[in-house]
Amino acid sequence: MSGTHKHRKNIVNRLARIEGHVRAVKQMAQEDRDCGDLLIQLAAIRSALDNCGKLILKDHLEGCVMEAVRNSDEAVVVKLNEAIDKYIK
Repeated sequence: MSGTHKHRKNIVNRLARIEGHVRAVKQMAQEDRDCGDLLIQLAAIRSALDNCGKLILKDHLEGCVMEAVRNSDEAVVVKLNEAIDKYIK
């Protein structure tokens, strides 16, 4: 269903930025930077990951789930519920 993912490029770009941010925080830790600064940066990474997760969910709902509804495919909804349960604990 790759054609139904209109946000995928944005998701990949966001993940690349998050990856760079994580590397920068790792470098900060190796340089023995202030713990408070590290925690602030981790909070920023967490927020970026959450926003990326929201975009992935939006992409899935607008693409895969809509297509599954049109095709009466209830398995997609079951898988979505399982993914949500694992993502939100």
